[in-house]
Amino acid sequence: MLKIAPSILSADFARLGEQVAECERAGADVIHFDVMDGHFVPNISIGPVVLSAVRRTCGLRVDVHLMIENAERYVEAFAEAGADTLIVHVEANVHLHRVLEQIRALGKHPAVALNPATPANLLSQVLDDVDQILVMTVNPGIGGQQFIRNVLPKIEQIRQMIGTRTIELGVDGGVDQTTARAAAECGADLLIAGTSVFHDSRGIAKAVQALRG
Repeated sequence: MLKIAPSILSADFARLGEQVAECERAGADVIHFDVMDGHFVPNISIGPVVLSAVRRTCGLRVDVHLMIENAERYVEAFAEAGADTLIVHVEANVHLHRVLEQIRALGKHPAVALNPATPANLLSQVLDDVDQILVMTVNPGIGGQQFIRNVLPKIEQIRQMIGTRTIELGVDGGVDQTTARAAAECGADLLIAGTSVFHDSRGIAKAVQALRG
């Protein structure tokens, strides 16, 4: 079943709790929480303190996307702050298997993300160690970018690699009504959307409904 995950990177941080609650009322399935370190990606965003505040009032699953180097230093703090899923990047973690095991040992769902230019075959050694694969359809670190359609064949390839495993396949970046359909047709079952949810003039509820449609 297709899941919708609003990315709070695009939310109004002056009304963050209110907007997260609105996403929940709108029928969103997951809250996507973007963490940036200013090294792996150009921007700096939010950390465990904000996650803890979101977690206190949010009943949805929270996926924490660690767009950071040396993720093994921080996964415990984000786990304690309330993450349900911790997503690390293939490109930013030399000892990828180790950090995925660390996440599992903390009682959280381990997940891995790939940038648009990263080949799918780099996942081959960790397919049995993850609960989610996140395919970036923009270069990470900046909201509001255009969906890179050249990534669509890679989504199909990864769906085939997953086979019968119970692994969610997410797509993150430039997701709107049009690109959501294309991603879903290629096998994605989790759609992460920021700008198209929080900047829709019709409001969050209409935006979530439109994506699901």
